Amino acid sequence: MGTGGLSRERLGRMHDVMAGFVERGELPGIVTLVRRKGEIFVDAIGMKAFGGSEPMLRDTIFRIASMTKPITAVAAMILVEECKLRLDEPVDRLLPELADRRVLKRIDGHLDDTVPANRSITLRDLLTFRIGIGAIMAPPGRFPIQKAMEDAGLAPGPNPPLVAPDEWLRRIGALPLIHQPGETWMYHTGSDILGVLIARASGQTLDSFFRERIFDPLGMKDTGFHVPAHKLERLPPSYMTNPQNGELIVHDNPSDSQWGSPPVFPSGGGGLVSTVDDYMAFCQMMLNKGRYASERILSRLSVELMTIDHLTPKQRAEASDFLGDHSSWGFGVGITTRRDDLEKVPGRFGWDGGVGTTGYSDPKEDMIGILMTQRLMESPDPPGVFLDFWTSVYQAIDD
Repeated sequence: MGTGGLSRERLGRMHDVMAGFVERGELPGIVTLVRRKGEIFVDAIGMKAFGGSEPMLRDTIFRIASMTKPITAVAAMILVEECKLRLDEPVDRLLPELADRRVLKRIDGHLDDTVPANRSITLRDLLTFRIGIGAIMAPPGRFPIQKAMEDAGLAPGPNPPLVAPDEWLRRIGALPLIHQPGETWMYHTGSDILGVLIARASGQTLDSFFRERIFDPLGMKDTGFHVPAHKLERLPPSYMTNPQNGELIVHDNPSDSQWGSPPVFPSGGGGLVSTVDDYMAFCQMMLNKGRYASERILSRLSVELMTIDHLTPKQRAEASDFLGDHSSWGFGVGITTRRDDLEKVPGRFGWDGGVGTTGYSDPKEDMIGILMTQRLMESPDPPGVFLDFWTSVYQAIDD
């Protein structure tokens, strides 16, 4: 056992469990990171590609998808602290496309069968995913609003939108909301709208604001909305399951990657790439209540506000497909609320990425865990590699 209170023998067990996913051909490679009480353990296993000869490395760059969301929430809170945004002020001033909303009478109703919104959308609604529109947990095209979102390129998915922010927001504004603002938790879309709001409120692109206010101060040199040409050899292919035959096929190839050039839409909901060390710096800042080395990104009070439960019991129950019955939602982060498994420590916070990544911080244990893979998740339920990673992290605690 080192000063971090982790058993070397049990970390070895974690290595063996993770290596099993590679040996069975479920993943080409994996990078894991565990940091506890200042001690860091990193393990890179397997190859960057199926059938490839390049080994997975500690500095491999991954598409972190929805692990972007906590970073976007931090950026918004920076602007709140500077009084450029207010939590309960309508966003209409900076996002006029979202003014005077109409709301569907029922989710399966026709798009013009609506009532006026009870109130405007606020920043708090965006941060807590209670704006009234987002991912619909139903087979594609089941509801008219669902088909309209898909046709307009607005349906949440593993790839960032392909239209510029102003046009994307115009399309969102042309659709009715599914629920009244503040009423129901709906995944994802709030973070993408938040990215547009941050850019307009700061007068900068989202990428430049992230870099200036978060990435550079934290030394996150490999994190951004695209991978520069000189780093592309560090980006592995990502894989997805072919729904026709169940075989793994390439989702995004480095040679013509969607992340190989600056995106048309810098997605605050899922557009970033990063490394385990870069993301650890972000998690450590959050664990340190806004401070990292000599840099203060946020006040302690803002981090505390972000990492508490903001949903009502009814909203949590309605969101159980995504959050389970042990978690809730803060500002841009999932929050563990109930103990029902090794890793389910109340107060733990973080999120997963749909291209195969997961990262959480545990204040009680003074611990960070990060797993990076490149296989798309197939449902909101965590895949086996996530479950076994978190079990392995917590079983390794030896004090």
